[in-house]
Amino acid sequence: VQLQASGGGLVQAGGSLRLSCAASGLFYDTNAMGWYRQAPGKQRELVARIANSGRTDYADSVKGRFTVSRDNAKNMVYLQMNSLKPEDTAVYYCNAHAIWSGESWGQGTLVTVSS
Repeated sequence: VQLQASGGGLVQAGGSLRLSCAASGLFYDTNAMGWYRQAPGKQRELVARIANSGRTDYADSVKGRFTVSRDNAKNMVYLQMNSLKPEDTAVYYCNAHAIWSGESWGQGTLVTVSS
């Protein structure tokens, strides 16, 4: 499995960024894809995920500001981030969840939100 994330960068508070993840070689039992993040000194946490059914889940801290979507034809997953806050600063990781084959991770892309 290869997950290539892009789109991170430096943005001012209140601004927007769109992360993209290009997936290839996904396990046959992959049933969801999403985004996690890890801030310095903190554990990795779920940001948003989208199941094959289209169902989405979001961390409470990003509800109403972030939107996860996918393009199955292109094997792409996106994270639209609006109204960014300094506390959103973290390395964002693309994730693919497979029922039996387990988790796969991309290399991470850094998002820095300045106040």
